Amino acid sequence: MTRNILVTGGTGLVGKAIESVALEKASQDDNFLFLSSKHCDLTKLEETRRVFEEFRPTHVIHLAAMVGGLFHNMNNNLDFLRKNMQINDNVLLLCHEFNVKKVVSCLSTCIFPDKTSYPIDETMVHNGPPHDSNYGYSYAKRLIDITNRAYHEQFGHIFTSVIPCNVFGPHDNFTPGVSHVIPGMIHRLYETIRSADIPEAEKVFTVFGSGRPLRQFIYSLDLARLFLWTLDNYDSVDPLVLSVDETDEVSIKEVAEAIASAFEFKGKIEFDTTKADGQFKKTASNKKLRSLVPDFQFTPFHEAIRTSVTWYKENYENARK
Repeated sequence: MTRNILVTGGTGLVGKAIESVALEKASQDDNFLFLSSKHCDLTKLEETRRVFEEFRPTHVIHLAAMVGGLFHNMNNNLDFLRKNMQINDNVLLLCHEFNVKKVVSCLSTCIFPDKTSYPIDETMVHNGPPHDSNYGYSYAKRLIDITNRAYHEQFGHIFTSVIPCNVFGPHDNFTPGVSHVIPGMIHRLYETIRSADIPEAEKVFTVFGSGRPLRQFIYSLDLARLFLWTLDNYDSVDPLVLSVDETDEVSIKEVAEAIASAFEFKGKIEFDTTKADGQFKKTASNKKLRSLVPDFQFTPFHEAIRTSVTWYKENYENARK
């Protein structure tokens, strides 16, 4: 059976990774459309409807969202709430109207309650308020899960969602003030290295915050493979955490050191403790994922960092920054 697979947010970090994996593994019966915000404003229902009418998707991977790093979220919670609710409602409504067979939407571990026990898992999404720094984005994403369940109860649709931990890799957004922690640090350190005013041994790589918070990071190509597995094999409306193992959690300080090592940086790392740390930890359990795909091999963190740094240096002129 020919599948028309629409990927919203298809030119972003995860969309480009899915495109790379799809080129390697997709069936010849799969037609993909990797949709860009340049071609359709998903906050506008009629523009979104036009895409559905032209492509007639049978399956949808819904990645599109207004996203940003800690400080961008802190300053724009209303925008993150409204725009993401508009995007999600339009996409899922049209998936219903066009009788799309399967939808896999992308959530995030940052949507979990701020005050909780660890590790967090799929049953705990709605157990309390999210962290104050990104409540707009978090509540909009939580509503995807609610909407999925409502469509399933009322119409029997298989609309589901996955919850990745922090994602990084080639084609990330390296824009200062908008980027997430890893691309933000990669960009900042490379600009420091490129500056010619002082010898590298005297240069300082400034990391925002104390460096103590803990995070799990998943390489975008690994996440892409798991997205396609979910599309093919996971038929529950309950969310599925897509995360590396708990033992792979690292501190922001360790992330900074890994990036400095990948650049072979000879200067000094300093931590700007006047900047907010955000949530200290949000350790996620991938027990459910491991029960379904027990042999999945994640790319080692330091190897994925080196690959990401190499990609950024080679694509510096065209990278989003």
